[in-house]
Amino acid sequence: MSELAIDVTGLTKRYGGRSVVDDLRLQVGAGRICGFLGPNGSGKTTTIRMLCGLLTPDAGQGRCLGLDILRDAAAIKRQVGYMTQRFGLYEDLSIRENLDFVARLFQLPDRRAAVAQALERLGLVERQRQLAGTLSGGWKQRLALAACLIHEPRLLLLDEPTAGVDPKARREFWDEIHRLAARGITVLVSTHYMDEAERCHELVYIAYGRVLARGTEREIIEQSGLHVWSVQGEGMEALVEPLKAAPGVLSVAAFGNAVHVAGQDPALLDAALEDLRARPQLQVQPARANLEDVFISLIARTPDPFAGTGAGRA
Repeated sequence: MSELAIDVTGLTKRYGGRSVVDDLRLQVGAGRICGFLGPNGSGKTTTIRMLCGLLTPDAGQGRCLGLDILRDAAAIKRQVGYMTQRFGLYEDLSIRENLDFVARLFQLPDRRAAVAQALERLGLVERQRQLAGTLSGGWKQRLALAACLIHEPRLLLLDEPTAGVDPKARREFWDEIHRLAARGITVLVSTHYMDEAERCHELVYIAYGRVLARGTEREIIEQSGLHVWSVQGEGMEALVEPLKAAPGVLSVAAFGNAVHVAGQDPALLDAALEDLRARPQLQVQPARANLEDVFISLIARTPDPFAGTGAGRA
């Protein structure tokens, strides 16, 4: 791997006696886009906040941008752009005023030039006088990214940055992320969208605070050992729940007009699908596993350590 922008091991954070992040190891090469995936409450946001110095780990060690995550948290903050899940700028200030405020926080020596460059980079010049509170989701997203970049960070930590924006805005956002990576900026981005995960150079999937899979899209799919069948035809809705309960079936998920049935044991899958193959109105064919198949199956075979304890997720 090239020079590592993130290299941490044993990262742990506990709340109320439970580990929200549990012995996590994460390595991301400089200039790479790493997708950070997992269900709600899996520990993604907590991990991101520990990496940028907003939270202190209870255990673990490592470096971020060559700096010690425990001793050099303040220095790390100055070299990281962190985009939160929710819009965090002032809605009663204009786009320009918000960017000027952020530039003041970072004590940038040539503040006016930095603001002008940020406006130009994200296509915000014509809207610079508009109040942030009147912007659509996509334009708020652009403003938030401009604020993240104004101090020329070497690492971007993006926490579900495209939630609630339209497909066009999401595509434009990802085009910009790839341009930034081409300039050598490292990006760690959490997302629930599988099409976005496919645009990352590498992926890390966590659940219950632990890493369940890591690698490129192709590596994760190949390592999963999943066998997948596509079932299509009339009356599929009534078959979904019985299929989920069948031995050897790890996941059943709808994809358009078809349903993907996935598992690791080919013999058990054949037994689960035997009755369906005999129905003339149904088509049962082998299919290639995709990321969604893999991630749903990972959760299905990973026990929830907090089930029945009454503990909420963070």
